[in-house]
Amino acid sequence: MTPALRNGLRQALFGWLNLALTAPGVYLWLGLPLVLRQHGWTGTAIGLFQLASLPTVFKFLLAMPLDGRGRRRGAYRGWAAGLLLAYAAILCALGRRELLDEQWTLFALAAAAALAGTWADVPVNALAIRILPASGRAWAGGIRSMALCLGAIAGGGLMLLAQSRWGWHAPFLIMAGALALGAALTLLVRNEGGAGQPDEPARMPAASAQLLGYFRLDANRRWLPLLALLFPFIGAGWFYLKPLLLDQGLPADRVAWLVGVAGGAVGAAASVAGARGLKHAGPALAVPAHAAASFAALLGLAAAVALQAPPAVLIACAMGIAAAMGATAALAFGLMMSHARPGLQALDYGIQSSVFALTRILAPAAAGVVLDAAGPAWMLAALAAAAAGVLWLALRTAPGLRA
Repeated sequence: MTPALRNGLRQALFGWLNLALTAPGVYLWLGLPLVLRQHGWTGTAIGLFQLASLPTVFKFLLAMPLDGRGRRRGAYRGWAAGLLLAYAAILCALGRRELLDEQWTLFALAAAAALAGTWADVPVNALAIRILPASGRAWAGGIRSMALCLGAIAGGGLMLLAQSRWGWHAPFLIMAGALALGAALTLLVRNEGGAGQPDEPARMPAASAQLLGYFRLDANRRWLPLLALLFPFIGAGWFYLKPLLLDQGLPADRVAWLVGVAGGAVGAAASVAGARGLKHAGPALAVPAHAAASFAALLGLAAAVALQAPPAVLIACAMGIAAAMGATAALAFGLMMSHARPGLQALDYGIQSSVFALTRILAPAAAGVVLDAAGPAWMLAALAAAAAGVLWLALRTAPGLRA
């Protein structure tokens, strides 16, 4: 098998794994609440149910056991397969019987699913960093972002259709099957030795020293503020896109198709464009360009909402948000792979992913406060102003980033 074909198959595998990991979370946190509401759950109960996703913030702690002393070659592969199967088993438990009237059982199993999915994400992406060549990292980030967009379509749309057609258990069993297939394919990966990467250190420092050491590197100190701020504002715009379009008078089914399906497809296509931009232009140009695109998309939607633009303009602005979101996610994921130390890929990915998750959770929460206090136009204007600040930061710091 030629190296190009082998790396292509590996890219396809990691795309499938990220799709399989994404769809259950989207279904649990964005799709299932619709079912819960139809069954009579209160808004407060549904809001509290979202707290079951909190393990995503502590990914760096879950990563520490993966990079311990004496880690054998192939350990990421074993961790990934085992955690994918554990995730599948929890989904099977969720689907064993209908839990709409058992709120605490549903919450506990959803929290367990969030923990397993968060933990499985670490060795899967650490393995990708380990075995893909440096030249393939930008594409890996684009494929991952595209998989997340497609996972949003699957988890937020197709799995709801499966639940409506075949019952409570169907989406959980389908998603568990996708994870089990991913685990089997992961075990087929060989030569976990690092494609073009230096060997890992023979002596591994203590976990606390490993953690602190990441923040002592100048390149990482420049990168982490950008990582924390590059995505959450355009992500918050995407998060509130459905209710905003509903408030502007678009029918619910039309919004679902436009945002959930068409927007997801646009985001997936933009992910490929974002990966190409990072690969060919490098971070010095790609990061400010993506920050500028996010600012322009948010400002355009803010103006359209404030001016009560016709539906065609709102839809065009919504597609702009989707494109900026997909491209920016691809950029962030691609650069995360470049900021991981040899032998510590799991920990360094976990640190970055925790930073990414924390701000991604906080930004929509803060935006929701502004939405309730001042309305959608001012919320979008605030997000655009924050995106302008990110553009300024990108222009100052992006030239020093690693590709």
